[in-house]
Amino acid sequence: MKRLAVAGFLLVLAAALFLRCGALGQRPLHNDEAINAFKVWQLWDRGEFRYDPEEYHGPALYYGSLPVMALAAWWTGRPPDGVAMRSVALVFGIALLLVLLLAVDGLGWGVILGAALWTAVSPAFVYYSRYYIHEVPLVFFTALTLAALWRYSRRPSFFWAGLAGAGLALMYATKETFVFAVAAALPAWLISVWAGVRREQGGGRVGLSVLVSSAGGLLRAVPRGHWVAAAGCGGAVWLMLFTSFFTNASGPWDALRTYLIWLERAGGASPHIHPWTFYWQRLGWFHLRGGPVWTEAWILGLAVTGGLAVVVSRRLNPEQHRVGWFLLGYSLLLSLAYAVIPYKTPWCLLGFYHGYILLAGVGAWYWVTLSSRLWVRVVLVAVGLVGAGHLAVQSGRANGEFAADYRNPLVYGHTAGDVVNLLEQVEAITRVSGEGRQMAIQVMAPGSGYWPLPWYWRHYERAGWWDRVPENPWSPVIVSAVALKAGLEERSNRAWLQVGMFELRPRFFVEVYVEAGLWKRFLAARAAER
Repeated sequence: MKRLAVAGFLLVLAAALFLRCGALGQRPLHNDEAINAFKVWQLWDRGEFRYDPEEYHGPALYYGSLPVMALAAWWTGRPPDGVAMRSVALVFGIALLLVLLLAVDGLGWGVILGAALWTAVSPAFVYYSRYYIHEVPLVFFTALTLAALWRYSRRPSFFWAGLAGAGLALMYATKETFVFAVAAALPAWLISVWAGVRREQGGGRVGLSVLVSSAGGLLRAVPRGHWVAAAGCGGAVWLMLFTSFFTNASGPWDALRTYLIWLERAGGASPHIHPWTFYWQRLGWFHLRGGPVWTEAWILGLAVTGGLAVVVSRRLNPEQHRVGWFLLGYSLLLSLAYAVIPYKTPWCLLGFYHGYILLAGVGAWYWVTLSSRLWVRVVLVAVGLVGAGHLAVQSGRANGEFAADYRNPLVYGHTAGDVVNLLEQVEAITRVSGEGRQMAIQVMAPGSGYWPLPWYWRHYERAGWWDRVPENPWSPVIVSAVALKAGLEERSNRAWLQVGMFELRPRFFVEVYVEAGLWKRFLAARAAER
């Protein structure tokens, strides 16, 4: 039976790789991806990184990217590109499945296989496991920390204590929102302690004094040396990352004061303000005219089943019961926190949704074991596989024809496909100019709205970036947001010509101006090619 379970897990892992690996470079980089790529490229190329408490989140993603980038550079024989960056998210997405194996002995192969399957095919997890942002690494480090604490509860040791401390530090160094996971995990742990005591007593009321005594006894049972190991490993990891390996003395202070900045944004000082239903619309039922229906109701339904099984069923073993109560409390509290905060972006749902996916593993196991008859179990497994297939098809469409389409619930302010045409035109003009990457380019957009272009044009040494039209905007190629109303053709008395307009993001357009003589040479070269 164990061999069959291992084989099933390997099949799930293969499905996860299949859904995540194809055509990583198909869609252009989102502006957030491009900013992260540009920063890690600076770290790779120049060894430069300094934590910024106002933007870009923590350093763990950037330093954690270096091994994958080195492997990509060795494999391809060229500097890392956008595909290499997205491969970093892919590695963390696959590692998220592997960390489940740390809980097999307590939760059982049935629960683990169910949780792994839903993680593998979930459109949200597949899509963002191909997205070079901080969210999937944050979910992975959170899962690693919780798994280490679980292992410690089963068999206390310096290793698991140290790993839990290091995992917590990596959560901190990944993204500021790790505090929500910690704030949800602490009361969820108390809920699991309460559930364990209640089960031991055969049901009935558990008083507050009993709960406090039980929780305090568990904490006091931890040897002092293990506390030191956790604090030492966590502190060392935290200090190394935020000081950029002891080259930035202000990093630790910046890591603390960042919460004053992000607290203001979470309260509403941001363009990403949405109602509390924002995440559930994307997970439960999302349909815009002309697009398909998107739903992860298979997972949500099984998560409800898993929660009900935890609350009312006696079929779960003590470990499943205790962990189930933790997952239920953790997921509900974390999703409540994200619902209440006005600031919302769709990838933020991964943190609490992972908890529901684990509950869905409990729910899947519960359904399959309701009957002892083999044919009933086979039918239930078949129904589950149909659901998994439906989710896999949605994942394929989300990362295929709808990869950058606003009708995809996971797409959020994504770079338009038209940017490829812009890049190709400027590259063609560059070849004609005779200056190569030494050709000057001026790019102008309000509020740094020109991203992801700085990533794609990082090799242009004379590129200028402006949030307004400068006094002297003239260069062979000029790219200006339509919103700036630059009117450079008239201002230059047609010494510069507007040669195109491109959509950078949905309803955000840029104009391209080219020096008249260069444009004539470009047209002549194009005519000669034809």
